[in-house]
Amino acid sequence: MPKKGTMEHQISDAIINFEKEYMGRGPLETRTFIIENMIIVRLKGVLTRAELQLVKAEDSDRGRKLIKEMRIELIEKGRPLLDAAVGAITGQKVVSLHTDISTITGERVIIFTTQNIVVQSA
Repeated sequence: MPKKGTMEHQISDAIINFEKEYMGRGPLETRTFIIENMIIVRLKGVLTRAELQLVKAEDSDRGRKLIKEMRIELIEKGRPLLDAAVGAITGQKVVSLHTDISTITGERVIIFTTQNIVVQSA
């Protein structure tokens, strides 16, 4: 039975790799928390320089909306990769994925739910 801390670290590494390989840039900081059958991944510093310019632009509401729409679309297209990575680490099928990004703080949260995760306490 894998230790919770080990599994959290492996998931963080997998998400960082996904961000770098699929999204083109990795986060500045990533932290994963497993709570029962939920996996919460918090990524800081995910906005690119171009996205930061959109946020600072005169019509920043439109820019924020575009960033959120693009990021959601990219995650949906890359979801099979994320599901496979999390499934390989946890040994469980991912049931659902939820995500949002703050264009103000540059922080993204990804929440996975699985059937059941069995871990050993740290």
